[in-house]
Amino acid sequence: MNRPIVEGRVHYHADNVTVRVPLDDDTRSLVMGAVKRARALRKETVRPPITDNEHACIRCSLAPVCLPEEERLAQNQCWEPIRLFPPDHDKTVIHVVSHRAYVRRSGNMIKVEEDGQELKTCPIQSVQSVVIHGNAQITTQALQLCATNDIPVHWLSAGGKYVGGLASGAMPVQRRIRQYRALCDPKCCLSLTHKLVRARIEGQLRYLLRATRGHIRTNGMTNALNAIRNDLKAVMRCNEIDEIRGYEGNASRSYFGVVNELIIPEMQAQFALDGRNRRPPQDRSNAILSFGYALLYRSVLEAIVATGMEPAFGFYHTPRSAAHPLVLDLMELFRLPIWDIAVIGSINRKTWDPVEDFVITKSKTWLSDSGRKKAIDIYERRLQEKWKHSVMGYSLSYARTIELEVRLLEKEWTSQPGLFAQSRLR
Repeated sequence: MNRPIVEGRVHYHADNVTVRVPLDDDTRSLVMGAVKRARALRKETVRPPITDNEHACIRCSLAPVCLPEEERLAQNQCWEPIRLFPPDHDKTVIHVVSHRAYVRRSGNMIKVEEDGQELKTCPIQSVQSVVIHGNAQITTQALQLCATNDIPVHWLSAGGKYVGGLASGAMPVQRRIRQYRALCDPKCCLSLTHKLVRARIEGQLRYLLRATRGHIRTNGMTNALNAIRNDLKAVMRCNEIDEIRGYEGNASRSYFGVVNELIIPEMQAQFALDGRNRRPPQDRSNAILSFGYALLYRSVLEAIVATGMEPAFGFYHTPRSAAHPLVLDLMELFRLPIWDIAVIGSINRKTWDPVEDFVITKSKTWLSDSGRKKAIDIYERRLQEKWKHSVMGYSLSYARTIELEVRLLEKEWTSQPGLFAQSRLR
């Protein structure tokens, strides 16, 4: 009809508001300029700075990605950040433990069956990930449904070893380019290693001090605490990552050498923890620890992939196995607060059956089906527990804390470093 369009309308259904936008030459020029700027930003690998107008971030959908409030805190220690980062996950992790279980698709639902009986049904929109333990089966149709909806699927062996996973979708290449450039710099890797190892050793020290507060400490505990303090001081003086690995290993041996003293006497006979052993674990406590660390590996891997970084390119661990180095790096921050503390607490509460929950042979000790179910329940409940972040000052779940720490790591080589690995056990 060759009639000029002089006005556009945008209706916001949530607020039931219609905004009228005049369509004149000035407006068209403004839009074309914004499109040109967006295309230019898309080609760049450098992340643009956050806006000076903090009010613009409050309702922005990208706030959990760029973390503007956290960056303002890094710039100004007096800043009181508003929590724009989601406090917890609202989706379900489906763990399939039984070897006879069968995961299939039914419409837009994921169903878990065993011997013809339905065990669990979840709409695909409410599924965060699917974890297959042992020899359970999953159909091609169910895998395609998960892949289409960007839902990862993970496989763990019956003994708890992480085997592999499925992740769909193309990752943001700009983030990986920034990560590659940063982690090719030895100074950057050394700085990140200092922060990481200091956080791990301080966490072990604080936990032992807190758990033995008000009790008479044995000579072994006192010697271990002093040794960990000395290793922590030595780490901060090191200028080589290999040296730091040595002191971190010493501190870990001191920690696991006395953590058995935190188990109540009546449980020490069956759950004695005489140091850390694995591949395979030799006792019940180490079997629980190893299984939980495999679950933690899955959680950290998911957070890294969701953030868009490359899990195979780390800064502390070296690629000597099928495990992704960056996942192993970040796991060091969460082994103690998410799993070690939960395991010691569950043993002292007499949660575990020393006979029914374990499969014990001369060469190894594994969790049985009932033991794996208990460990999964303890782990998933621990992830949903909320705590107050010691640096940010706001509360969030441990599951969200993992993702937050991954995004803070990316901040180290993008716009504002300084907040990675700074939270501490109180």
